[in-house]
Amino acid sequence: MEKRPDLSTLTEPEKDALIITLWGVVEALREQVRQLTEELERVKGQVDKNSRNSSKPPSSDGLSKPAPKSLRKSSGQTSGGQKGHQGHCLEAVAKPDVTVCYPITECAACANGLADVAPESYEERQVFDIPRPRLEVTAHRAERKRCSCGHLTTATFPPEATASVQYGPRIKAVAVYLNQYQLVPYARVEDLLESLYGARLCEGSLFNFNQQAYDCLEGAESQIKAALLQQEVLHADESGIRIEGKLYWVHTLGNAQLTHYQHHEKRGQIAMEDIGLLPNYTGIVVHDHLKAYLRYTGFEHGLCNAHHLRELVFLLERGQAWAGEMIRLLVVMKKCVDRARRRQQTALSPKLHWLLSQRYDAIVEYGLQQDALINPPPHDPKRRGRPKQSKAKNLLDRLKAFKTETLRFTEDFRVPFDNNQAERDIRMVKLKQKISGTFRSQNGASLFFRIRSYVSSAKKQGHNVFDALASCFQGRPLNLGI
Repeated sequence: MEKRPDLSTLTEPEKDALIITLWGVVEALREQVRQLTEELERVKGQVDKNSRNSSKPPSSDGLSKPAPKSLRKSSGQTSGGQKGHQGHCLEAVAKPDVTVCYPITECAACANGLADVAPESYEERQVFDIPRPRLEVTAHRAERKRCSCGHLTTATFPPEATASVQYGPRIKAVAVYLNQYQLVPYARVEDLLESLYGARLCEGSLFNFNQQAYDCLEGAESQIKAALLQQEVLHADESGIRIEGKLYWVHTLGNAQLTHYQHHEKRGQIAMEDIGLLPNYTGIVVHDHLKAYLRYTGFEHGLCNAHHLRELVFLLERGQAWAGEMIRLLVVMKKCVDRARRRQQTALSPKLHWLLSQRYDAIVEYGLQQDALINPPPHDPKRRGRPKQSKAKNLLDRLKAFKTETLRFTEDFRVPFDNNQAERDIRMVKLKQKISGTFRSQNGASLFFRIRSYVSSAKKQGHNVFDALASCFQGRPLNLGI
C-alpha cells in the first residue's frame, strides 16, 4: 500500500497532477461499480426466475420447484363432478360380441341331475376387454380369365395390396401412431409390435411407414395451410429444437381446429416468409410479442396476457408495487369478459370498458413514475447507443405502446386472453425433443412435423387418430380443410 503523500510539501503543479490522477481512479472505480451492479442485477434476475414468473419451462425449475401460487381464486366447490355433471360408466350392451353359457348339471341342494332340464332364466354379467392381439392375414385373390379372343384379363387388386407379401394399412397406422403421435422411440415400437402382434419389424420398415405417411399427406398439409388462411383468429408460437445437433426453430400456427408445424433454421421474419402463411393472412394473430410478428401489418395482433402476468409476478416479487395492481386489473378484465360471454353478450358495456381502460392507463403511468425513482436513467455522455433499461421499464413501454393489442380480448370476444392454444401445440414438440434429444436428419424432422400437423388437426376436429392414419395408408387421407 502506497504511503499517503504530505500535501504540505507539494507544489501547486504537483497538487494539480495528483488531483487529476485521483480523479481518474475515481472514474475508473465508478465505472467498475456500475458494471458490477449491472452484472449483479442480471445474475439475481436469472436466479429469481422460474416457470411461475417467466417463460422458463417447468423442467428448468430443478428439484427446488417454486411453491404453487395461482392467480385464480378458489371457486369454493369441492373436487370431483359438480351438480348437474353427466357421469360416465360401463353399461351392458344388448348384443355382446361373445356369449359364454355356464350349464347346471345337478341341484345344489339335493344333487339331483339337471342336465336335461331347460333353464328357467339367466343371470348375465358382461366383461369388457380387448381381444388377444394377433396379425390377421388376408389373401387377396384376383381372378384371371381368358377371353375367346385369347386375351387374359386379371381382376384389380385393392390399393393396399401392391406386392405379393406386405403389411396392411392398420399395422402401419399402429406403428406410425405409436412413433409419431405417442412419441414412442423406434426400438420400443419394434418390441411392442412383436410382443403384441408377433410382427418382427425392423427400424427400416418403421421408417418406411413414416415416409409413406409423409408422402400421402402432402395434399392434406396443403389443405390445412389453405384452411388456416381463412380462419378469423390464429395462434402463433415458435420454439428451439435440435436437428443434426444444430439449433433450429419449429413454428406453429393454428387454432382449436387446425394445427400446422414447420421447422426452419431461422426464428424471425425470414422463416415466416419462407413458410408463407403469415404474409398472406388477414385476420387476427395472437402471439407473445416477438418483434417479427409485429412487422406484419396485413393482420391485427393480440398479445398473450399469460406472458404479461408471469413478467408482472417477477416484478412484484422484486418490490414493484404497480405490478400487483396490473395483475389484479388484468384478472378482473378477464372475469368481466367471461361473465359477458356467459350472458351471451358480444361486448363489454361502454362505461365498464372506459373505466377499465382508464385504470389501465393510470397503472402504467404510476409504474413509469415508480421505475424512474428506482432506476433513474443514466446520464453518461461517453456511452454510445440506446441507454439500457430495466425489465420493468421495458414491460411498461410495451404495455403503453401496445395497449390496443394487449386489451384486444376486451374489445373482440373472438380473441382469447392468452396464447395457450399455441403453447399447448408447441408442448408436444418439446416433449418429442425431451424424449429423443434431437432429430437425426432434416428428413426425420420433416416427417414428424407433417404427420403431427395432420394428426393434431384430425384430433381437434373429433376424428379418431388411428382411423385418420389408417385412411392415409388406404390412400384416402381425411379432408381437414373444414
